[in-house]
Amino acid sequence: MRRRIERVFAWTCFPLVLGTATLAAAAAPGWGLPPAAAFGIPTGLSALAILALERLFPACRSWQRSHGDVLVDLSHAVSVSLTSRAVQLALPLALLPATSALAARGDLVWPTGWHWSAELALALVVAEFFQYWMHRWMHERDALWRFHATHHSAPRLYFLNAARFHPVDIALDTLCGLAPLALLGCPGETQALFALVTAVAGYLQHSNLAVRLGPFNYLFSMAELHRWHHSQDLRQSNRNYGSNLSVWDLAFGTFFWPRDRQPPERIGIPDLAAFPTGYWQQLASPWRWRSIREASARGAA
Repeated sequence: MRRRIERVFAWTCFPLVLGTATLAAAAAPGWGLPPAAAFGIPTGLSALAILALERLFPACRSWQRSHGDVLVDLSHAVSVSLTSRAVQLALPLALLPATSALAARGDLVWPTGWHWSAELALALVVAEFFQYWMHRWMHERDALWRFHATHHSAPRLYFLNAARFHPVDIALDTLCGLAPLALLGCPGETQALFALVTAVAGYLQHSNLAVRLGPFNYLFSMAELHRWHHSQDLRQSNRNYGSNLSVWDLAFGTFFWPRDRQPPERIGIPDLAAFPTGYWQQLASPWRWRSIREASARGAA
């Protein structure tokens, strides 16, 4: 019976959690809820559900215990939320002259007459193109990697790792996702729904849940694929850059899904042993990059 329950859970968890949150957020305006509640409540309840399910259906039991990372990740969750919200509020004002000019010329091409689900799907594909390349450059360019290293410093994967980002990193990611949508004329409601899906999918992508997507891994870049992205082996970690979808990894040759073995249990950055583990030290790490690399090299010698 236990195995049957686990098997059912593995195949239904992802569509149930993400689908319920998305449908609730899409329907919430009709219930008279303010926007903050319409999108905040489904996001928060999804996080709590994943937290509880990680205790019942873990992918890796060693990731169930704290690695001294919970308070650090909670601190990052606060700063990531504030940073993302600041970008979301400031971006429409910053782009107002451009969007007004485009609207006056009739150059806003977003298909506003589509069903909300079709608009959401289009938003995910369009925004993810720019986020894919920013994420890839974060790995390939040292000037950006020093900010993204905070995310890969996680000693284990669980839902709260979705918030372990340096504020500069998350600001660039949010900007790359929302700016193209705004310039194309994507409505604010669709952008908010896109942000909700990205948040909930992020929890699922980093979760310690024994889930399976099977052939849907070719569409969604979730935990089965993303665990390889946190591998200590660069041949594996410099793959699967998608935040929500696998479409651009497939298009640009960075999709990675070996079927003959499980993702590694040990994750992190092997050549940065001296990378700080404290929250404030991680915020300062991009400006202490040389000393961190030198200390790591001395430790490896």
